[in-house]
Amino acid sequence: METKSEKKVSGVQGPPTTTPAYNMQGQAFEGRQGLPYRGEVVYIYAYDIAHDIKNEPVEKILTQPTKDYLVGPSKRIPRQMFFYRPRMAEFAPQKRVLRSGQTVEIRKSAKIFGVGAMTVQVRVPFVVDRLEDLVDYHDLKFGERGLEEEVAEFAESIRKNLASYCVRPVPALMQAEAYTVFCLACLPGVAEGQGVRAEDWLTANRRRVAALLMEEENAEALSEQEVSESTGLYLSYYGDDLVVVDWDSAIVVGQQDALDDVLHIMELANVQLVELAAYDRVLDEALQLAYGDVNRQKVRSTGAVLLNLRELRIDLARLSDELSNITKFFGDWHLAKTHRNLADRFHLSDWQRVIGEKTRTLDGLYQILLQNRFNSWMFLLEATIVLLFIIDLVVLLVK
Repeated sequence: METKSEKKVSGVQGPPTTTPAYNMQGQAFEGRQGLPYRGEVVYIYAYDIAHDIKNEPVEKILTQPTKDYLVGPSKRIPRQMFFYRPRMAEFAPQKRVLRSGQTVEIRKSAKIFGVGAMTVQVRVPFVVDRLEDLVDYHDLKFGERGLEEEVAEFAESIRKNLASYCVRPVPALMQAEAYTVFCLACLPGVAEGQGVRAEDWLTANRRRVAALLMEEENAEALSEQEVSESTGLYLSYYGDDLVVVDWDSAIVVGQQDALDDVLHIMELANVQLVELAAYDRVLDEALQLAYGDVNRQKVRSTGAVLLNLRELRIDLARLSDELSNITKFFGDWHLAKTHRNLADRFHLSDWQRVIGEKTRTLDGLYQILLQNRFNSWMFLLEATIVLLFIIDLVVLLVK
């Protein structure tokens, strides 16, 4: 099963000079009253860093002190609210020069999850006149250096810094699960005080939104089926907010009071995906070894094989419990529905089904090895009884 697709290579260009705006019906207008799109692109990178994280608080990430991340009650939530609280650290803003020559101030943060994963979040502000101008932000570059390369080095330094907190840390980071979120502070209005309903705007700009999510520069080239598929999973709570999620990226409109929480939910879904993918690889390796051990049927190695299989089954049970624990929120409310849409896009249930099937296969091999071991011991016991009987007969004959 594949993870998210690779990004296209492109550069960020400077903002165009025209500024379109939209009325309440989402119809486009040109003119001096038009306002640009303002907001920030948020890049989320999830990494598997260890088998587990020790049950002690991470006080610092690199040089920055950490704190518990808390979800705020910005929208309707359960009365008895429980959330897993990862440790997070925010780093000082940094100046970067885009390939277009524009200077921006980026902000980084990192979170550590008890399942042995971490996320790095990078926020880059933007001001553009058209949605099409945001396509280049999928593959952000600072001069000739890509953001993904910079984040990989940053994440590796964090991994080394947290080595003492990790149980069976990975020797080196694998490619991250990356997710790009285009956060629009608001939608352009025709005149001051004249707002835009987010759902009307989406209806009028569905093709352009789909092109942005899919990193396509020519929106008109997309089929209606693909446009509907890419923009089909969306949520709107108030009239001026919107969350549209796709496989590789998302668009968040408004949501200023809950933006961090929406981004946190997206981080959780990416953590689940990267951990499921990691354990899928572990299961593949374990199954290959188990098949070989069963075929060889070496009695001397059976005990070690059984021990390894038993430990792996315990690890998988722990993983399932902890992955469920970090997203322990249910109900018909905004963040829960956002996570449900992301889980559908990431095919998390399919990953869990595949891992469940491989675990059952591993259980079957475990039972075969147990039966083989039992049969070996029964054969040895019967042979011992026969040998003792023969020895007894020889002793009687000698006498």
